[in-house]
Amino acid sequence: MKNYVLTALLLVASASFAQADSHTMEMPEVVEVITGDLTISGAFTRATLPNAPVAGGFLDITNNGAGDDRLISAVSPIAMVTQIHEMAMEGDVMKMRELPEGLVIPAGETVHLMPGGYHVMFMDLTGPLAEGEMIKVRLNFEVAGEVDLDMPVGPTNAKMGGMPKASE
Repeated sequence: MKNYVLTALLLVASASFAQADSHTMEMPEVVEVITGDLTISGAFTRATLPNAPVAGGFLDITNNGAGDDRLISAVSPIAMVTQIHEMAMEGDVMKMRELPEGLVIPAGETVHLMPGGYHVMFMDLTGPLAEGEMIKVRLNFEVAGEVDLDMPVGPTNAKMGGMPKASE
């Protein structure tokens, strides 16, 4: 059975990415996507340099249900390979690694995929990601099923989707 996805704009504003310069660019408006018991919000990625082979995808996933779910995979036409990753300290070294079993989204909690932590890893990019673009991403959850997202591309130093200026 197909999941029905409800997309709701939390903030209504211009669809353009008005900016004075790259240090004051505001991230796109926050969009929520609801699938099953999950609410996905704040999705974004960062602009890349012309020959960058990788990029990260960031978002918040809130599980409003009584049972755990699991983000088990992701795909995007911008990358030949897309994986679920974490960054964690191993001794004095920060290491990034794939989570082959996926990422648990505990019942009643929010999991933040953000720079320096859990994230979607886009590898072998098909081209550079330009600030102001939108990329397509399909997330696959164990319980909630598939959900398609439009992920805005923010500046190279973007911190959080839908939040104030990237220079903060």
